[in-house]
Amino acid sequence: MASIATFLCLALVSFTVVQVAVSSDPNILTDYVLPPNTTVIDANYFTYTGVRSIVNATYPTKFTVVKASLKEFPGLLGQSVSYAILEFPVGSINPLHIHSRATELLFVVAGSLQVGFVDTTNTLFSQKLETGDMFVFPKGLVHFQYNSNSTEPALAVSAFGSASAGTQSIANSVFNSTIYEGILAESFKTTADVIEKIESGLKS
Repeated sequence: MASIATFLCLALVSFTVVQVAVSSDPNILTDYVLPPNTTVIDANYFTYTGVRSIVNATYPTKFTVVKASLKEFPGLLGQSVSYAILEFPVGSINPLHIHSRATELLFVVAGSLQVGFVDTTNTLFSQKLETGDMFVFPKGLVHFQYNSNSTEPALAVSAFGSASAGTQSIANSVFNSTIYEGILAESFKTTADVIEKIESGLKS
């Protein structure tokens, strides 16, 4: 009896681990999901106007993201999709980051971008994208986008397979956290002084 119970427990744990490993946003069993304590909605719930701010506007002076994710657009609840509008002035970069909960599909609307990601074997896949090109960044992998053009800005739209993709900046997560500087110095084979300079630069 004990062996059967042990087997069932192991099977349940294995099933749970597999489910967590392959899951993204949970599937829903209704047409859409309402926020808690909400019973009546209209078409406004499924409408987001937050991207209007970039229409006919001048380019920002630094890299800017306008998001349409669950935080900004509650109508995405349960829908497993979101957008980000990426504006790249000349020479600007979207620094190294990951999306822990979603694959990103980027479409270059205007200009050109140098993009890339690093897989778990530390292989870099980098590409120069022109207007009309698309590039996919696999979920959870470190990636970047860079406008290397010296005269033209760039505009891109990213679609995500999650209402909340989970963006995590690599530099901020490492150097703007409370990780002990000695650990960082040892990890990067450098000195605490160098780590302090990096941290100071990120905070300025």
